[in-house]
Amino acid sequence: MKTFHIHGGIMVIIIIFIPFHSVATDIITPTQPLAINQTISSSGEAFELGFFNFTNNKFYLGIWYREIKPRTIVWVANRDVPVISAFAKLTIADDGNINLVDQSETAIWSSNHSVAPPATNMVAQLLDSGNFVLRRENDDDPENYIWQSFDHLTDTLLPGMKLGWSRKTGINRFLRSWKSDNDPGSGDYSYGINLNGFPELVLWNKETVTYRTGAWNGVTFSGIPEMKRVRLIDFEFIKTSDEVYYSYKMVNNSVHSRFLVSSVGRSQRYVWTATNETWSLYWEFPVERCDNYGRCGPFGVCDTNSLQICNCLKGFRPRDEYAWFNLQNRSNGCVRSSIEDCGSDGFLPLKNVKLPEGSKAFVDPSMNLSQCGEICKRNCSCTAYANMDVTRVGSGCVYWVVDLMDMKKFAEYEGAGQDLYVRVGVSDLEELPTTRSSKTGSDNNHIVMIAAITSGICIGLITLLILLYIKRKKRRRLLRSITRRTGSKERSDSEIVMDELDLPLFDFRTLAMATNNFSNANELGKGGFGCVYKGTLPGGEVVAVKRLSRVSDQGIEELTNEVRLIAKLQHINLVRLLGCCIEVEEKLLIYEFMENRSLDTFLFDKEKSMKLNWQLRLDIILGITRGLLYLHQDSRLKIIHRDLKASNILLDAKMNPKISDFGLARIFGSDQIEARTKKVVGTYGYMSPEYAMNGHFSTKSDVFSFGVLVLEIISGQKNRGSSYTSSELNLLGHTWTLWKEGKILKLVDESVRSKFVEDEALKCIQIGLLCVQEHKEDRPYMSEVLWMLNSETAQLPLPKYPGFFIGKRKIDVEPSTKQDDFISVNEVTITMLDGSKYVPLNPPKDYGE
Repeated sequence: MKTFHIHGGIMVIIIIFIPFHSVATDIITPTQPLAINQTISSSGEAFELGFFNFTNNKFYLGIWYREIKPRTIVWVANRDVPVISAFAKLTIADDGNINLVDQSETAIWSSNHSVAPPATNMVAQLLDSGNFVLRRENDDDPENYIWQSFDHLTDTLLPGMKLGWSRKTGINRFLRSWKSDNDPGSGDYSYGINLNGFPELVLWNKETVTYRTGAWNGVTFSGIPEMKRVRLIDFEFIKTSDEVYYSYKMVNNSVHSRFLVSSVGRSQRYVWTATNETWSLYWEFPVERCDNYGRCGPFGVCDTNSLQICNCLKGFRPRDEYAWFNLQNRSNGCVRSSIEDCGSDGFLPLKNVKLPEGSKAFVDPSMNLSQCGEICKRNCSCTAYANMDVTRVGSGCVYWVVDLMDMKKFAEYEGAGQDLYVRVGVSDLEELPTTRSSKTGSDNNHIVMIAAITSGICIGLITLLILLYIKRKKRRRLLRSITRRTGSKERSDSEIVMDELDLPLFDFRTLAMATNNFSNANELGKGGFGCVYKGTLPGGEVVAVKRLSRVSDQGIEELTNEVRLIAKLQHINLVRLLGCCIEVEEKLLIYEFMENRSLDTFLFDKEKSMKLNWQLRLDIILGITRGLLYLHQDSRLKIIHRDLKASNILLDAKMNPKISDFGLARIFGSDQIEARTKKVVGTYGYMSPEYAMNGHFSTKSDVFSFGVLVLEIISGQKNRGSSYTSSELNLLGHTWTLWKEGKILKLVDESVRSKFVEDEALKCIQIGLLCVQEHKEDRPYMSEVLWMLNSETAQLPLPKYPGFFIGKRKIDVEPSTKQDDFISVNEVTITMLDGSKYVPLNPPKDYGE
């Protein structure tokens, strides 16, 4: 049978094999043909060749793995001319070719190759590689094969097969999909090497490009980061004057891998191991939005890690701004926004990108990167250049003189893409090139001019140093107001942190005037450590001012922690810290202003929740995912937030989500997995079981909070404080009950229930349940969450029992046998959803932090 991967599931199509018996040989001769009820096996019994059909009296000659069940077809000879007669046979004709003939001895299919006379002593042999070859009986040299199936691919690429072109044979080998799941005829999708310019693998739908891998950079195809993580496969790309091809081989013979083009137009790699005894999908393209060819048009960059998936290159603007911003149609791409001047134009590096479509690129392997830049600068039509081979720094040159098409930006952690140097106007360069004055005029005038400039620079530097000294002295003096309250333990660390920060210090009077003396009318919200006010600075910039309560002993510590963390973080989904004010009696933080305040003001309000349409809710979930992934993995610091909740998700004017409030956050070392504390602080309903009860926190405790948040966004209900059928159930319990009863779509908020996509809702809810599983080791990492959200075909595991936190656990169908190992916690302070505090009447005993 042939197994297909369709929309995230495995669908098995049963192929009916007629009764057959295996012939005890691996060859076919003129006197020993293969009948329709017979098969031959390769000498090592790796592959088998025979006939199969789909119960419609159409028989096909094919090759499949002999020992792997279910049977998987890897090659079909007569895919477009099936045999109808049950008396067909495969034989070697008088002209030396392999022929498939029907009952009347009419050739239905033939190897159709010119065989030099005499056409005698010919045999067809099935090799252990899966290659079916035609050769002379006493000549098994691969170079002398008269014909081989490896030159005539169908939909599958096996180890040792070459995908590409050979000057010697004149054959261009490419894959062609099946017509449908039960028709092996030639389908609409083909996959092969675009031989022009900078060669790369391309997927076509008839004549239209739908996906490309990016060019080979010496290690991988620049658009397939998964290739770097494969340890059991050696990939190879060869380009010479005689041939251009892509191939691969297995490092471990006990592991099998096949690559195919599916009937629905996806390139897929499967891996089979003896341990699992099943085919596992390793990668698949196109699967996310940025995989679709030309999605963002010329000079547009596609980035799934950005809320706005398409962005113009620096120095460019949308060609059709109305379609770009209002119709969400970015296919027209971008055009230059600055004036071109070939003499002064420079090149801006764009990192971690799949290089532009390369069929019209110029390639010169003899040049280094510096020479490549020089030739591109001299050619006013040159739009960009890059390395041809990243294995040797500066080796090889590729440059473009056309519009840059189909670029994709990767996150740094994905380890994909490479550097591209894009031509931009001088005004768009990050660093302006220095210029030297020409030797005109008198030398004396130059000496005077140089002396004047030098003197001016020296005076300026001295003034700047004095100002910096005064500023640092003032900062240290103001910092002492913190250390007097926090104690000597915090002093040295805080001083180091404040000295490292280049964060503006605001005057208290300025902030008082900006907030109308912190009036109630300007109040945006109130938290556990003070109030947040809307303020307008003298220059007109609107900001949010967080003023710590004077009576809060915890507030100063949290402020210092927040400044220390957030000042070093830069991400589109994290709120930006603009400055701080530290005076004896006042401690304030100044943030960018979020016009739409916090997520909870919309989510849990029946009227305002109507503004959160289905697509917006998905975008908010995706934005929070990317922000949290940045904290856990992509930032310079590994940060655990510890207080992720709806009220700490702020929304800007375009409803983009930004994670805020880092007062409780903690830094982890690069290799640190978990920490514990004797003072558990957080918000009731969002805390993971291991943190609330044991004081243990990690990235997985943040994942739990994220899962609660996802379910709240989908349902529009708080985890605690909402009415369900049972008073013992919170949102997690209610969701789990609906999941077990098969009624999970009832969870979707009524305000969007008439306009939502069921598959998307099911996926989000399942991801939410995976994140709130009781045991942290069962929860996914945020990188896995992002992949599951972006993938249209990801196979999600079934969730296990969620962590209800406080309350009696109901007995599951398959109760866990794991015994909880509780550790006493000295102090548990939990912020209720209404802002009040929950403290146990009998707190557990102390243990060291």
